[in-house]
Amino acid sequence: MANLTFDFTGRSVVVTGAARGVGRAVAERFTGAGAHVFLVDADADAVAATADELGATGIPADVADTAAVTAVVDRVVTDTGRLDVLVNNAGVLRDGVLWKLTDDDYETVLAVHAGGTFRFTRAAVPQFRAQGSGRVINVTSYTGLHGNVGQSNYAMAKAGIIGFTRTAAKELARFGVTVNAISPNARTRMVESIPQGKLDELTAQIPMGRFAEPAEMADAVAFLASDEAAYVTGVVLPVDGGLSI
Repeated sequence: MANLTFDFTGRSVVVTGAARGVGRAVAERFTGAGAHVFLVDADADAVAATADELGATGIPADVADTAAVTAVVDRVVTDTGRLDVLVNNAGVLRDGVLWKLTDDDYETVLAVHAGGTFRFTRAAVPQFRAQGSGRVINVTSYTGLHGNVGQSNYAMAKAGIIGFTRTAAKELARFGVTVNAISPNARTRMVESIPQGKLDELTAQIPMGRFAEPAEMADAVAFLASDEAAYVTGVVLPVDGGLSI
């Protein structure tokens, strides 16, 4: 049982990539804390089902589409009059060694991870400025700092998110907006698809000896979105059981 709780009653929260995994756990955390949560995902059926289960609002949208992103932000502000927290979690994988990656493999991964983070943050800024407050939490990766065979496109996108987070933090601080990121290490569908032998090798590299549950990532996001973290900005928080030590 968590011994630190947060109250997000009256706050409006957008979570991208929210139909499953870490995004779903984050959405559930905010919903349970009283927020009006908007789940965004490219999978229309999945996001509708998840939103129904959580008692949230589901919006199918492609984060790589500027018009779709703008429409989501406009709807949130129209429906609730505000936007308080933006969690940029949407992602996609197109793995392969460098010389086998196609242009589409590269462009798709960059457009969703880095491009989606940029587009949603940019779209949220006018409302954040009008309110004089806002929280942005981006999801990056250990791979963005250390690389991983077969994921040069993903590593480039996640490294870019780190640079974007720190730059946006400097630009938006004057408006009362914090911008932070987490570097997660959670048991998701991607992890569960790894062959057991390889999974055992990866687990052995984690000082805490296990992958986290998605809900443990959600707790870190809730902290960075809270009033208690009002003086924390530009941070990339490893939530990885010591993997990055």
